[in-house]
Amino acid sequence: MEATALSVGKSVLDGALGYAKSAVAEEVALQLGIQRDHAFIRDELAMMQAFMRAAHDERDNHEVLMTWVKQVRDVAYDAEDCLQDFSVHLHKPSWWRLPRTLQERRRIAKKMKELRTRVEDVSQRNLRYQLIKSAGSKPVTSAEQSSITAAAIFGIDDARRAAKNDNSKVDLVHLINTPGEDLRVIAVWGTSGDLGQTSIINAAYENPDIKRKFSCRAWVRISHPFNPNDFIQSLVKQFRSAVGVDVLLETKKTGKELAEEFSGYLSENSFLIVLNNLSTFEEWNEVKACLPPNHKKGSRIIVCSLQIEVASLCAGQECQALELKQFSAHQTIYAFYEKDCQDQIKIPVVVSSSDESISTNVALGHQSQGGNEIKVFTKSLTRIKTMASALEESQLIGRQKEKTDIINLISNRSNQEHAVISVWGMGGIGKTTLIKDVYESQKLVGVFEKHACVTVMRPFIRKEFLKSLIMQLNVQSSEKKGAIDFAHGARNTALVMMGVEALIKELARLLEGRKCLIVLDDLSSIAEWDNIFGSFPKLDSSCRIIVTTREESIAKHCSEKQENIYKLKVLDCKDAQDLFTRKVFKEDKDLDKHPELIKEANMILKKCNGLPLAIVTIRGFLAKQPKVAVEWRKLNEHISAELEMNPEVGAIKTILGKSYDGLPYHLKSCFLYTSVFPEDHKISRRCLIRRWSAEGYSREIRDKSPEEVADNYFMELIERSMILPSQLSVNSRKGIDSCQVHDLMREISISKSIEENLVFRMEEGCSSNTQGTVRHLVISTNWEADKSEFENKVDLSRIRSLTVFGKWRSFFISDKMRFLRVLDLEGTSGLVNHHVEYIGKLLHLRYLSLRGCDYIFHVSDSLGNLKQLETLDISKTSIFKLPKTITKLKKLQYLCVGAVGKDDDSLNAFEELPKVVLGPCICMGWLLGFCMACCAPQLLKEVMDVDGDMNRCDVCTQCCCVMLPLLMAKEGPTWMPRGIGKLKSLRTLGLVNLAWDKAILRDIKRLTQLRKLAVAGINQENGQELCSVVANLSYLESLLVQARGMPGWVEGLKNLVKLVLRSSRILEHEPALQVLGKLPNLVSLRLGAKSFQVDDLRFTFHPEAFPSLIVLELNDIDGLKSVEFEEGAMLRLERLDFRGKLEETNTGMFSGLPLLRSLKEFMLDSKTYEHAFMEDLQGQLGANPNGPALKRS
Repeated sequence: MEATALSVGKSVLDGALGYAKSAVAEEVALQLGIQRDHAFIRDELAMMQAFMRAAHDERDNHEVLMTWVKQVRDVAYDAEDCLQDFSVHLHKPSWWRLPRTLQERRRIAKKMKELRTRVEDVSQRNLRYQLIKSAGSKPVTSAEQSSITAAAIFGIDDARRAAKNDNSKVDLVHLINTPGEDLRVIAVWGTSGDLGQTSIINAAYENPDIKRKFSCRAWVRISHPFNPNDFIQSLVKQFRSAVGVDVLLETKKTGKELAEEFSGYLSENSFLIVLNNLSTFEEWNEVKACLPPNHKKGSRIIVCSLQIEVASLCAGQECQALELKQFSAHQTIYAFYEKDCQDQIKIPVVVSSSDESISTNVALGHQSQGGNEIKVFTKSLTRIKTMASALEESQLIGRQKEKTDIINLISNRSNQEHAVISVWGMGGIGKTTLIKDVYESQKLVGVFEKHACVTVMRPFIRKEFLKSLIMQLNVQSSEKKGAIDFAHGARNTALVMMGVEALIKELARLLEGRKCLIVLDDLSSIAEWDNIFGSFPKLDSSCRIIVTTREESIAKHCSEKQENIYKLKVLDCKDAQDLFTRKVFKEDKDLDKHPELIKEANMILKKCNGLPLAIVTIRGFLAKQPKVAVEWRKLNEHISAELEMNPEVGAIKTILGKSYDGLPYHLKSCFLYTSVFPEDHKISRRCLIRRWSAEGYSREIRDKSPEEVADNYFMELIERSMILPSQLSVNSRKGIDSCQVHDLMREISISKSIEENLVFRMEEGCSSNTQGTVRHLVISTNWEADKSEFENKVDLSRIRSLTVFGKWRSFFISDKMRFLRVLDLEGTSGLVNHHVEYIGKLLHLRYLSLRGCDYIFHVSDSLGNLKQLETLDISKTSIFKLPKTITKLKKLQYLCVGAVGKDDDSLNAFEELPKVVLGPCICMGWLLGFCMACCAPQLLKEVMDVDGDMNRCDVCTQCCCVMLPLLMAKEGPTWMPRGIGKLKSLRTLGLVNLAWDKAILRDIKRLTQLRKLAVAGINQENGQELCSVVANLSYLESLLVQARGMPGWVEGLKNLVKLVLRSSRILEHEPALQVLGKLPNLVSLRLGAKSFQVDDLRFTFHPEAFPSLIVLELNDIDGLKSVEFEEGAMLRLERLDFRGKLEETNTGMFSGLPLLRSLKEFMLDSKTYEHAFMEDLQGQLGANPNGPALKRS
């Protein structure tokens, strides 16, 4: 697991080093004559990058190293900012700006010297403290790797608190003497290596009572690599009372002979074995294979390990941790043992009083005479215990369909060869529990001859995996209750000694010609699957392999057929509530009987969002709490703290955190960035990937642009279930238009981003100050503060992004934000023109969004100063004309514009006026409103709810320069200045008005990289020329057209993926549908209001038309009477959207829906349609064999 600090540091360092090596940085250094300083910084950053990788390889995450890593991260941030700042300010000046340029050069040269000094200091600090070992150095010891987190996970913190609170220590002799005939294991581990372990174990080993009880004792130091022959020989030698030359000669036997003698010798004796220097769990499995599994003589094994995880796993799947002895503040010895024997262990407990100390024997879990209770906390120490058994109580609530589906896939006899069935989904969703239930299903009894269910352990070791698989396959099918850890006798001793090739041959022998069912649980990489599957022989066609994984890409790699890939989804609301109430209310399972708890219960279930692990864990915690609203409200309000501090609830974070820990470092930064957005916010895919690109999280790789790389990152996070698709659309790659973050995953994202000072959220109850430099600032809707508090909370000079939700305050933009890259003001209320005048001075800005800000009417000429700008989104504003200076933005890739207005151009002028006129002024007439607004800025300020004063320029701009043109331009497109053809990097452009300037078409023709274009104002004069322009745009995928009639040139757009028609008023619909149906790559078709002008409009979709169409949208089409789909029509259609007019919808309006074999979803708007219409619709969808869902928008 890589620390978050290391991941973020590597990501930032990549960006800084990438820019330091760029041609731009080299040219700036040459101009300034600072090549040596620049080269030094570049080379030092490269060395730091190498050190970061070495830190990752060593997996040494101690506090001192992490402090240095954070310092490197901060230096990398500043280095990138400074280098880019140099290039931004050193553009070619006019002669009259020469003095200012000389001043800039002196400032930059001085800054470069300071930066070099900082870089040198950080590099020297690493060498001074020897934080990173050389590549040839040995890894750090296990004791050094022990941390506070490990202590918490394995129960050490609980044992420490129990010892402190109860003044109790367990004695190793008492643990060994615990009654019971089963073979038991006691593992010993110390916080500072093996110091003190040997003395404690030896004292028990030499205890007279122990000697009398165990006739056979042995103390063995495990050799590396482990040798079974040497191990058994050592045990036999020590078990014998006398050792001589004859004994040594006698013990030099073959492995099989030695094993038989060893098994026979122990059949009548109890033994005590001390295993010293056990370093891995794989070694423990090899040791177990040499010992009899069902020994009933009360024997004991003491394991001494430097690895806390190994010690805990050796003790059993569920174990206790108790303190043996504390030598110092830094060295304490702990014992791990199975919890099953806890009630039988007697330990001395000292109860202190004012007069005396009373010594007594108290059974663990019972009260002492002084009333104290010895608290022993149980920790789950294997994957199945932490996840699957926690979900076991769910009894597959809400999973019956999934169980049936998977059993049907297993039972499918149509496969000509073995089938691999992949079940994938996010962590905690119940994959292991479901597959375990399927594995033990009565429907599969007798179907398969061989069974095996193996959890893929990390790190993956092929030899150990094969041994575990073979041991299970050796068991008869009737005994498939669970995995057999080890068998007995010579057979398993020989198995332990086998190499990989021998194991593969043994596996082939077991599987040859047999029906087998093999479950591979928790597969985490494609490499693991290739390694495993490469070990299998040619399997019988009746064999089935079931794989569970968290990643879709792994599932697709394992299963060749799409139908064998099964995505497990979260529980629906009803099943989630049922699962929650089943244990919380033991008798009254109906939540309605507890009305005072309904609100809080719904809040809890919302946070769980159908995740079984979260529901089961939280319900278990609440079952022990009073059933009062105030207690449940505390959990809701402090869920973040509970995840961090409460061990009962913290298991959720542990499991979900595994998904985060498994991310590569570049995806960790992308995931943490999602904490910028509010809870339940639908995050636009385009917005997110463009912001990632602007922040430098994605960079050009070979022939892929930064946005395409970011798009790949987005899909990787989707496939790993780190983010969840919230809206499906073909407007974006793989049909995902937006995403959301699960509430509990969001808590992890917020926690990690705060830890690394990555994102700071200004919100109600936020911290009064921050520790370190924050890079991303978010203003939440519920934050109320003044300017001084705003500036005192955060160092604004280092902010790289500012995102505002809710109401605008005039002090949110500051001249201190000189390195701001992203300014996202989408939907911000109270924002007017003079508030954004300063934007032209933010020279580093790459992403600017004013989308949805109704009271922004124009952008100033200073916009042309933003030479780094890549995305400009001013759509859904009142801007109707762009300044000429926009043609200077040579790096601009996305230009999204369009005035406020409706899709339908038939709307009257009043509907297109901003709210300020329609509201208080409409009663006096809009002309009078103009006059009042011009004369009364205060009135306008109150109406628009603007922070700060409204000046007359704002008023005049709104009333005179905007409203009148809006009356003339009903369709709401934006007028473009001539010269936009210079913006060669543009990929998205629209909505552009072509009505009054044909020169714009010539400019558009030069934009050869365009992927998406939206135009309006098309008429007979410019229609043919537009055809020529579009034909020249070879990369064009999406076209939105507002034009009258169906232009004939549309049929020539063979590469077109998406087409939107609105206000086209097509008179003959059948020829138009024939033309559109011939577009070979058309995936999405939206027919909007006024797209047809036919009184009795009837759509009939014929076979072979629309061969690639996936989404069809029919929105408010006038006169539409019927929609018919014939057999074989739209074979790939998956989603049908309909928004109709209530007076025109009727029963039988749709026909042929059962014939759409690929249909998955019918989306209907929220209007109240007639009952007969809804029944007919549901009946047709129910008759469709694909089972499409009817959803309301």
